[in-house]
Amino acid sequence: MAKTATTYQPQLLDPHSAQPQPVSPANGRSFKLDELYQLLDCQLVDVIRLTPELILIIDDEGKFRNPAYLNLVATYLWYHHQPVARGIDSIVGRAILCHDKQFK
Repeated sequence: MAKTATTYQPQLLDPHSAQPQPVSPANGRSFKLDELYQLLDCQLVDVIRLTPELILIIDDEGKFRNPAYLNLVATYLWYHHQPVARGIDSIVGRAILCHDKQFK
């Protein structure tokens, strides 16, 4: 059975952990900006589309932090699903992998 937005378990990808951590929107359906800012410890987010249904929500200012931590898991997923990104950029800081309907 295909995963839908209501059955897909969002994952927090932290650069300090090799294991994704399950997270859920406070309302049970979709993340709001305020909770994303808290989960990602940031003030500005960006969305990277991986597939027609899956997205990465990232800290858009992660590269300006000191120190800045490369997110290997999120970067690998991005490179795997969007090979044109390889060698051009990387993801720094926390990220959330979720269904695109889980962010409104």
